[in-house]
Amino acid sequence: MTDFNINERVEEVLGVLDHDCIIVDKVFASCQQRKCFPQIEVEICDKKTYERVKFRPGFIVPGTLVITDIESRPNFRRVRLTIRIPFEVLDSNGNVIAEGFLPDIQKDVILYVPDSRDEFEFRIVVETSSDTLPMPIQTGNKLSFPVGTFIIIKVVGTVQLLIPAFGYCPTPGPCEEFSPEDICDTFEYQEFPPFFPDQLQEPC
Repeated sequence: MTDFNINERVEEVLGVLDHDCIIVDKVFASCQQRKCFPQIEVEICDKKTYERVKFRPGFIVPGTLVITDIESRPNFRRVRLTIRIPFEVLDSNGNVIAEGFLPDIQKDVILYVPDSRDEFEFRIVVETSSDTLPMPIQTGNKLSFPVGTFIIIKVVGTVQLLIPAFGYCPTPGPCEEFSPEDICDTFEYQEFPPFFPDQLQEPC
């Protein structure tokens, strides 16, 4: 389909629907990676028993992001960065009994970062999803656990987009008020129990 036909189709759609200009963070490029840590060790305070490990969003370590041109590939850049992922060890009451960081993850990748005017800013953004792998082992006040981490690296830029619009969102429904459950309310709807024991059924 030619650009002319595409423009005609866009005009046709926009002629039917309202349209708005919005300012959004557009993802220009992204790639996925994964990293496995066979053994992470951490000391637990007061020899408490751990319940689970909670991971915080990974982030780019300040000062580690380096973006350089690739001579043979216009609009593509070499992106080097270090990713750090915090974690907390929680007991059965949700208290933090240990905390730390996974080992730093070094990345050296090629991403599409198109040429733009000097005032336009691209940002490199990372998202992480980490989880413990079977099986964490606690020995005294030491916890050892393997971790698998999925990583998405994105090239993001703030742009103005023209999109179809259906007007403002409808008025939301009323909020649900919190009120403690009254055990007697549930009791009121329970079936009445039998009061007398079963009788022996004599054969006819």
